[in-house]
Amino acid sequence: MAPDSNVYFYPAPGRPAPAPERQDRDRYECNAWAVQQTGFDPSLPNVPPHQRVHVVAGGTPDESGVVAGAVTGAVVGAVVSDPWRSGRGALIGALAGAAVGGIADEERSAAIDRAADAAAADANRRQAAAIEQRAQDYRRAMAACLEGRGYIVR
Repeated sequence: MAPDSNVYFYPAPGRPAPAPERQDRDRYECNAWAVQQTGFDPSLPNVPPHQRVHVVAGGTPDESGVVAGAVTGAVVGAVVSDPWRSGRGALIGALAGAAVGGIADEERSAAIDRAADAAAADANRRQAAAIEQRAQDYRRAMAACLEGRGYIVR
């Protein structure tokens, strides 16, 4: 959302209204002064497109949990099974370990994604707050200039 940089000004009561050309010139000169004072120019795009959207690329899934789970499961399955069926126990243990390892990898990956999303959202909030503060500074500078020229500012 674009920051509010609107400033409404009117001729002061009891004073003759300046000519439209004079009002245009006052508005132009006060805008130039406010931009110079604050570094905020409401006529420019406020947030570059590359800063509006944050895309976080994920790499290939880390399969170390699957492999470690499979190896651990195979060893445990072979050890706890009947000595005559240690191959079957190792196979069942490997499958169960791989499943547990895969779930652990997925949870770890999801946690990393959530943390990255939260960091990007926080950065966007800080950036939006900074832009809004600069817009507010611009409005104050613009109002000060126009009031100095005899206008009422709302």
